[in-house]
Amino acid sequence: MIQNRYIVLFLVTLFLSACSNTKYLPEGELLYVGGKVKIEDSLLSKSDKKTMKADLEALLRPKPNRAILGLKPKLYFYNLAGEPTKDKGFRHWLRTKVGEPPVLFSKVDLEYNASILQNYVENKGYFKARTEADSTAKNKRATADYTVHPNVRYKIKSVTFPTDSTAIDSAVAATKRGSRLRKGRGYDLDVIKEERERIDTRLKEKGYYFFNADFILIQVDSTVGKHEVDLIVKVKEETPEQAKKIYTINDIVIYPNFTLAGDTLNKSADAVEKYKDFTIIDPEKMFNPRIFDRSLYFKKGDLYNRTNHNLSLNRLVNLGTFKFVKNQFRISDTLNNKLDAYYYLTPLPRKSIRFEILGKTNSANYTGSELSVNWSNRNTFHGAELLTISAFGGAEVQVSGQNKGYNVYRVGTEANLIWPRIIAPFPFTSSSGFVPRTKATLGYEFQNRQKLYTLNSFKGSFGYLWKESVHKEHELNITQINYVSPFNVTDEYRQKIADDTLGNSLQRIIDRQLIFGPTYSFTYTNTMEKRKKNTFYYKGSIELAGNIAGLITGANAKKDNTATIFSVPFSQFAKMEHDFRHYFRLSRNSQLASRIIVGVGVPYGNSTELPYIRQFFIGGTNSIRAFRARAIGPGSFNVATDSNSFLPDQSGDIKLELNTEYRTKLFSIVQGAVFVDAGNIWLMNKNDSKPGAEFSGRFLNELAVGTGVGLRFDLSFLVLRTDLAFPLRRPDNPEGSRWVLDQISFGNSSWRKENLVFNLAIGYPF
Repeated sequence: MIQNRYIVLFLVTLFLSACSNTKYLPEGELLYVGGKVKIEDSLLSKSDKKTMKADLEALLRPKPNRAILGLKPKLYFYNLAGEPTKDKGFRHWLRTKVGEPPVLFSKVDLEYNASILQNYVENKGYFKARTEADSTAKNKRATADYTVHPNVRYKIKSVTFPTDSTAIDSAVAATKRGSRLRKGRGYDLDVIKEERERIDTRLKEKGYYFFNADFILIQVDSTVGKHEVDLIVKVKEETPEQAKKIYTINDIVIYPNFTLAGDTLNKSADAVEKYKDFTIIDPEKMFNPRIFDRSLYFKKGDLYNRTNHNLSLNRLVNLGTFKFVKNQFRISDTLNNKLDAYYYLTPLPRKSIRFEILGKTNSANYTGSELSVNWSNRNTFHGAELLTISAFGGAEVQVSGQNKGYNVYRVGTEANLIWPRIIAPFPFTSSSGFVPRTKATLGYEFQNRQKLYTLNSFKGSFGYLWKESVHKEHELNITQINYVSPFNVTDEYRQKIADDTLGNSLQRIIDRQLIFGPTYSFTYTNTMEKRKKNTFYYKGSIELAGNIAGLITGANAKKDNTATIFSVPFSQFAKMEHDFRHYFRLSRNSQLASRIIVGVGVPYGNSTELPYIRQFFIGGTNSIRAFRARAIGPGSFNVATDSNSFLPDQSGDIKLELNTEYRTKLFSIVQGAVFVDAGNIWLMNKNDSKPGAEFSGRFLNELAVGTGVGLRFDLSFLVLRTDLAFPLRRPDNPEGSRWVLDQISFGNSSWRKENLVFNLAIGYPF
């Protein structure tokens, strides 16, 4: 009965808000509610019609008032506020900031919109198209109706490039290969414009610095046949002679300390330094000239080309040392067909300090904050080296769940030194616009898990980072060292180790750990290409720990021959992980996102299992959202825990995770999602204290599965995400009763408490 009242109240509110949107219209006016385009009399396929209809409707102007689920709340608030009596106050704010004035049908120019549509279809090759415009009015609302008759699309019969013997004509003719103008394709003015840009780009690679796309003429002859056109590519007769010449590089002048104020162009003898092909004007000797030799692709006598032009600018920007990078090419005063290159570089402040306060959630369902202080020196040794020293402190708490009260407190410091080059005994060259880097890191962290234990963690690494292209990135650490040492282990935790069947696992967390060895990761992504229907992300990583030390010492933990360094057993293992994501764009405002993660770690030699900090975990806000973080597995193992005790984290040597999520825009900044997650972790070797944890051929029957819905609030500077999920399959249930579909009961408060999981996080899960 109460539910029926709410439904009636909602319908009445809906009706009243709809009526109020037309109640205050000026006399004789109609509310414009949008335009519709109908495609008729065409040989177009159903999908092509749908695409053309969407493209044409996007061109219509003006746009109607924005609607949410058929309602127009901004117009409603505009009318509700009425005419304010002054230029401030609540009513003025409600009307001008929240509200939106009505879009009147009298503002719609049907003929103008029809001409825009007609022009669009003609530019797509439908030269004999017809467009009609009309309108429909009802209940003080009006729509604009447009009917387009495309008829037959003209296709390209032939494409002719220049045949003259002049240098510029020959250069244009040489670009024919790779042309987007192909025989049999439909005529498209946008493609013709792109072809002109393509030719210009190719000529820029051959030294034609002053040429541009406007000097290319593509003539269209539509009289050659039935619904066919001939295209003739020409260089315009009025093209200036300067644009027809090939230029090479002469002098290269660099101002590395350029500012708009003061005598920044000092060319005194003390200020000028000659280094290889460069003239460097740097009175204060702020920068080692070698950084310009590594950053600039041009050398004296080189043929000008746009690729080296852009790569040089990109590298200077990516050094991270300069606030502004400006480049000019001028015709040399003394030599014909020569360009002098000038680079004006404005440095960032050499030293800076930054304070940050962060709010965050992590994979273990802990929420907290962190304060960090970062000091930077962007030119430490005058070679654009970046030295960063940071100190941080934070606290993380679990608001609900079995780890409530076992808060985590962290303080630490870290120093990073990045050189904008590869420091190695062998030469390393890259044709990428991104600067390859060498990175060294030293860090320390003090972590106190309240009521349980305290850990000291030291780390160090030395390696290389380089981007092969905008899509591909590599990171190689020659060595990465981690040392973890516990102290202040509480009696409660020691008692838990002694009493619990999982005592061995709990003990491993507080064991001293020493891990060292190389790591490598490769990342590929094209997700920045928003127009593509299918985009991908892949990251693969591999870590090899303790191998050389294991060979030297002959360590064999299985035979009780465990080797140590400084009385600490070192870990020996191989671990790799693959993260593959696919994004399928269904429409302008919706997509299907999927992810597969596969990870395997193999302990050997000096280890019988992976160190705890290198094992895999699953579950939580960015994983299988229907289960609390680190509470799944391994395998079908069932963790029996006291509700008044903390929940031990479950870890494994093997990981498989699968996620798929449908995302769509609901309105304004709000997006909705429906998702399904599945996965588990397993141990590589049998563990008597964890029956069912070992990986076997039955692994598919041991997958945890969950589903749910979520909302994402895109606030531009961050995405706030809420998910409500529940399990469909529990691997720790007895075999044969793991699917829990028949047990789902949203009306049962006990079931809701045990199974409904709410996640609050920042950013998308993947």
